[in-house]
Amino acid sequence: MLGKRVVHKDMDGLNGYAAKRLREMASSMGELAKSFGKANDEHGLTREDGLAALESATAMVCGNCDHCGIRIRCMQGDEEESYYLYYLLRTFEKKGSVDYEDMPRRFLEVCRRKSDYLGHLNRNLGRATMNLTWKNRFLESRDAVMVQFEEMAGILEEFSGQMERAADVTAKWEPALQTVLRKRRIAAENILVLQYEAEQREVFFTARMTNGRCMTARDAAELVGKALKGTWSPAKDGKTIITRNAAAFRFVEDGKYRMLFGSSRIPRSGEEISGDSYTFKNRLPGQAIMSLSDGMGSGRIANEDSEKVIELSEQLLETGFSARAALKLVNTVLLLTGHHERPATLDLCLVDLYSGVVEMMKLGAAASFVMGEETVEILAADHVPAGVLNPVEPILLSRKLWDGDKVVMVSDGVLEAMPGEEKEKAFQEFLAGLPEAGPQETAEMIMAYALALEPEPRDDMTVLVGGIYGR
Repeated sequence: MLGKRVVHKDMDGLNGYAAKRLREMASSMGELAKSFGKANDEHGLTREDGLAALESATAMVCGNCDHCGIRIRCMQGDEEESYYLYYLLRTFEKKGSVDYEDMPRRFLEVCRRKSDYLGHLNRNLGRATMNLTWKNRFLESRDAVMVQFEEMAGILEEFSGQMERAADVTAKWEPALQTVLRKRRIAAENILVLQYEAEQREVFFTARMTNGRCMTARDAAELVGKALKGTWSPAKDGKTIITRNAAAFRFVEDGKYRMLFGSSRIPRSGEEISGDSYTFKNRLPGQAIMSLSDGMGSGRIANEDSEKVIELSEQLLETGFSARAALKLVNTVLLLTGHHERPATLDLCLVDLYSGVVEMMKLGAAASFVMGEETVEILAADHVPAGVLNPVEPILLSRKLWDGDKVVMVSDGVLEAMPGEEKEKAFQEFLAGLPEAGPQETAEMIMAYALALEPEPRDDMTVLVGGIYGR
């Protein structure tokens, strides 16, 4: 760890050096991603595949016979025959086989071993299709690696910018902090106070108790708040207790807002387990997360699929990936693991507790709603579920929230229970008429209304409500 008297003097130079190195690493990652993207992508059977299949079938069946001349004319590159070869390949891709009616008239008139020839041709095209499937799966894996390199480059670039923009305000706050800590018998060294663009501050120091007792990091965070003003919390990944042995601690200033959550979930009629999964937490510094995934179908299998989507996105966000990057990577992972046959939607909501801005990322998810003081706004984005297409670009929706506003996220089952054809409009009107209540009470009122309209749900119903409140 850097010495106490040197750290502040050299802080600007150290930040600049570290930021430069991170930017160089980001550039290297970006170049690696570009190199992955230079390969030629072929997602369908090619002319060479068709000619190889024809040649193999001819060798096995025709011998020296050239009465129909189908292979010879295709190889000569005649425009009409080249069109036929293209038609032959696309027909096989569409139907999975080439039939008599797909072959040229002359072949049907003169060939005496039509059945054998078609059998060999279909087997050869089937092998080519199998090889193409494995090739495409490899290309998808390559694309997944490319996306990860690109997103890692973006994270390093963003972090380098944060380091350059971080202001060292230790000199302003260190005396007051030392005074408060000494009164509680805490010896603090190597104090560092950083302030970022959104005026968020972080405190780092090495601490030990001088009276032989212990103190929790949460109690120490209250002392930091007393000295630096505001509400503070210990870092989630740091030590939890200050003892007589010196250790490094990190404290993060809480945002101007806090987030309270409520939820309600009912499985489809006849099922014991809901196919929907969700989570909400305040684990990220200065951010609150709500996420909801609706698995295809219902029951245990749908629940496993949606739970996997939630867990993957949560892990990526906690690692440092942006919401957009997390959703793209989740989609890629699900695609490569075969979840395209059972796609799951993903609705992700991140609230900045410093600015009150909410960002919503949607992959095939139902509309969300923002309950304000006077109006209810619909946030909708039509898109494919996670694990269906690659590449996929999540839809970003952003809004400013104010004290007392609520974000309502629902699965399809809730909206489908609404009366009339315009489901979102009907739900919006219902929300506008709800009395003022906390997030949990609001979630329960929404579920009660949905069940009143559809006592035996035809789909899983899940409601998440997050309310933002000033500290």
